[in-house]
Amino acid sequence: MSESSSIHSDRFYSLAKEFSEMGLDLAHRRLEDPTCYLEQHPEMSVMEQSAGDRKLPMANNFIDPDRERDQEHDRDREAKRLYFADDKRKVDFVLVYTYRRRASSRGSLGQHRLSIISNGSFPVGAKDVEEGGGGGEGAGGKADCEEAIVDVDPDDPAEGEKRMVREEFEANLVEAGLEIERDKEHKLHGHAFVRLHAPWAVLTREAEFLKIKMPTKKSYDLKEEKGFAGTLSAVWRKMNQPFQPNVPHLQDQSRTKFLSHCFFREKMHLYNIKSKDTFFDNATRSRIVHEILRRTACTRSSQSMGITTLIAKGVYEAAFPLHDGDCKGSAKGEERNDRQILHDEWARYGAFYKYQPVDYIRKYFGEKIGLYFAWLGVYTQLLIPASIVGITVFFYGCATVDTNVPSMEMCDNRQNFTMCPLCDGACEYWHLSTACGTARASYLFDNPATVFFSIFMSLWVVTFLEQWKRRQISLNHCWDLTGMEEEEEHPRPKYETILLQKRQRQRKKKMKKKNKNEPNRSVEECGGEAGLDTKWRRGLLFATATGVTPGDEKLTWKDRFPGYFINISSILLMFGVTFSAVFGVIIYRITVSALMAMSPDPGTKSNVRVTVTATAVMINLVVILILDEIYGAVAVWLTELEIPKTETNFEEQLILKAFLLKFMNAYAPIFYVAFFKGRFAGRPGDYVYVFNDYRMEECAPGGCLIELCIQLSIIMLGKQLIQNNIFEIGIPKLKKLYRTLRDKDRAPDASENEGPQSKGPQQWNLDYDLEPFEGLTPEYMEMIIQFGFVSLFVASFPLAPLFALLNNVIEIRLDAKKFVAELRRPVAMRAKDIGIWFNILSGMGKFSVIINAFVISFTSDFIPRLMYQYTYSDTGTMHGFIDHTLSYFNVSNFRPGSSPDSTQNDREITVCRYKDYREPPWSTDAYQFSKQYWSILAARLAFVILFQNLVMFLGLLVAWVIPDVPKDISEQLKKEKTLLVDVFMREEKEKLQLIQSLFSMDPSAQAHAHMAKTQLPHLPAALQHPSLAGLGVPSLAAGAGTTTTTTALPMPRGRAASFSQFTRQASTSPQNEAAKHTAV
Repeated sequence: MSESSSIHSDRFYSLAKEFSEMGLDLAHRRLEDPTCYLEQHPEMSVMEQSAGDRKLPMANNFIDPDRERDQEHDRDREAKRLYFADDKRKVDFVLVYTYRRRASSRGSLGQHRLSIISNGSFPVGAKDVEEGGGGGEGAGGKADCEEAIVDVDPDDPAEGEKRMVREEFEANLVEAGLEIERDKEHKLHGHAFVRLHAPWAVLTREAEFLKIKMPTKKSYDLKEEKGFAGTLSAVWRKMNQPFQPNVPHLQDQSRTKFLSHCFFREKMHLYNIKSKDTFFDNATRSRIVHEILRRTACTRSSQSMGITTLIAKGVYEAAFPLHDGDCKGSAKGEERNDRQILHDEWARYGAFYKYQPVDYIRKYFGEKIGLYFAWLGVYTQLLIPASIVGITVFFYGCATVDTNVPSMEMCDNRQNFTMCPLCDGACEYWHLSTACGTARASYLFDNPATVFFSIFMSLWVVTFLEQWKRRQISLNHCWDLTGMEEEEEHPRPKYETILLQKRQRQRKKKMKKKNKNEPNRSVEECGGEAGLDTKWRRGLLFATATGVTPGDEKLTWKDRFPGYFINISSILLMFGVTFSAVFGVIIYRITVSALMAMSPDPGTKSNVRVTVTATAVMINLVVILILDEIYGAVAVWLTELEIPKTETNFEEQLILKAFLLKFMNAYAPIFYVAFFKGRFAGRPGDYVYVFNDYRMEECAPGGCLIELCIQLSIIMLGKQLIQNNIFEIGIPKLKKLYRTLRDKDRAPDASENEGPQSKGPQQWNLDYDLEPFEGLTPEYMEMIIQFGFVSLFVASFPLAPLFALLNNVIEIRLDAKKFVAELRRPVAMRAKDIGIWFNILSGMGKFSVIINAFVISFTSDFIPRLMYQYTYSDTGTMHGFIDHTLSYFNVSNFRPGSSPDSTQNDREITVCRYKDYREPPWSTDAYQFSKQYWSILAARLAFVILFQNLVMFLGLLVAWVIPDVPKDISEQLKKEKTLLVDVFMREEKEKLQLIQSLFSMDPSAQAHAHMAKTQLPHLPAALQHPSLAGLGVPSLAAGAGTTTTTTALPMPRGRAASFSQFTRQASTSPQNEAAKHTAV
């Protein structure tokens, strides 16, 4: 790029040649009418002439014709597309809106400006139209321009209203101190971008207002361990070195800590300000601008506060900060931006073995997103020991299955256990040895090690929560979040609108009542509708400016009662839908089992149980995936009906509803198999029937635990593979394709839309094409549901932690790639914890203890085996356990038509066996529950109580042993507090010494001090001295209401600037101005 403003003939020839290749011949026109030329070629930059004059675009940038420098120019363009047209002011935020215009032959200068750059002295909005009015020849010789002028279509009043709202809102942003740049709307319709920049004065003002902690000049080295512990720490760091991400300054930041303190402008000299451009990083700048956008009022057309409402009303389409350039393409040896660092060291699948650069994630995306990925990292790391133990338990079952006595008895063909038929009429008697495979597979997950693994996982949950609390406190200290106060939130736009509408209705009701009581009083005397509208706008402006409604009113439970009623009714309806889906799958299993049992094909009959179980689980998975998407939308709708006051309240209520619905949806089929299947089927001769024809399904001979394991594994793996991975990759790409095709269909012909095109897309265009960030709730939700699979039913599936670990390794990189390359950059939000998610995790941890206790007691055969070995066995072994669990049934007691042929292999069958603890048919209490049944039931309940209390006690012990605050963090907090107090005390002491030196150097000090003490005895002596006038402080000793100024004394440069800032006065002397620059 050339920066000269003069026009060289060779450059002009090159440009004219390029335009002639495009079918344009503007060479002569450029000389005659440079304004028209620039309007059609917005790649020319803007030079501002003076604050009072119209800012006419001046050509001062030209395209370098040398093709050899294209790569260098591309790099320059990549850097400059993050700035305003002057290449100096950084774009901190972008607003996007959609416009629709019509062709016209006349226009104004304001309508054709390349961009509007406002720094507070140049108004934005209607003034442009007024100054440019007149059109045609009166607008600076525009008559020679082509008929490419556009104007708002007067036939669309809504579009005109939106434009006026935008003008008012942007004017308010300028009053707040932001600087604005807007593109010319050169197309008939399309998207326009408004770029915002926060100057230094605005950043410092808002940083002080938001109490943002910034690093001071004071730093200290972190304590290093010595001796044997130091040696181990060094060896561990060296071993971990290959797994560390290659990010700049990682080692330096880990050993040095700068003291941080809430930013104050009057203490600016204490902060580590190396450059005003880099002191506030991009994430902090975007958060500051977003806060201004959020609280800036716009009352036109009864619009409420902030950018959120304007986006909801369609005035703006989107608002987002910019990414730091491309995420790829940095040549080797070149300095990478933060986005490229995150892409290379975090978002690549090839970096799956590396630790996450959590500090860089926080720096780029903010604390809230940084805490999510830090939590996900801790969760994934702690899944490693849980996976190892789960694999050990599984292989223990594989190694001991051949020595398991109950499995051997079931597989022994010599054991003549003739079992009762599995269905009525069509099914025959069968031998228990045919279920050998099911029994062996069940033992892999139902063995003595399962109880140990359940206890281990319950303690693992407690350890995970304690470890996360320690990690969270460490991050709070590292990220300067310690002692962070909760920010006061503005009411949500919908809450605000409904509240103000309520006040308007009450006001109108009072006016009608008053007019009814005073019929002689006309509406005009009361101000009429115009007066009501004026009061409405005043009340709205007060509410939007302060965040507090007049009269401190709020919505009562009566106002929210319809929403509460609909919420409760809808949630109960959704529960009914979930239970109906589970019941439908049960009916499917029963009917298909009966139909397959009637098949004449022996192969079909032999595979009934496997086929029905597999297909039913797949149907369950499809239903869960569909209902998950429906329940997510329903939860948002129900939360909107409750009208939460703040965004935090909205998010918490949304999380609770979504979690409740999705939890029930995901775990309802598993709960049915674990605790209900086979328990209400009845017994031979007295079965429970559905629709009077189909018997309720029973568990397999080896128990329901193996089916629970199959159900859990397929739903967990399928949900993670399809929903968490394929949906996350595929749906965003489909949305992007749909948006591209939609914009292409809506766009007019290329000849109409083709404007004075620049040399490639700008960063705001590229970011707008990305998917918008919709919050962390879906990311947390899928991990919380997975956490439930790992903790709740781990007794039935010890490999669940292993599959969760493998999924999370992929999930971290998938989420990283999505945040870095596929989503618009979210606004950096502060947060010191993960919020309500921790309470949900803690609740699920306690609930998992109860669930695992019941699974071990009632679903597995652990308690019956234990009772048999130590109570009923004559030898104290497991021999004879299978015969002990089977009851007898006389085949003559079958219902008519439900029994099969009693002759089998030329042998008459008189008695069959079934799994239950009941009295035999020859007993006086035939087919009633036996004493063994009640004894085992009591043992099961006792085990639940014992297991629950034991695990709870061990969990409390683990939580007590592991302190919430790490010892080194506690010591650092104490040290930092001492150092900060020392820094500020030293600063105050230096100021006092400076004031005392001023007293001693002024010969008239005693007289003026005596006069000041006489007239203003309540002021400190330091502020009564006239010598302070030389530092910009008015002398109060000259009398109340008057000020005198004395000659500035020669003082040290840094001290003068320091005292000027301390007194909130600006020093005017050249020496002090230089000193101020040096100090800052």
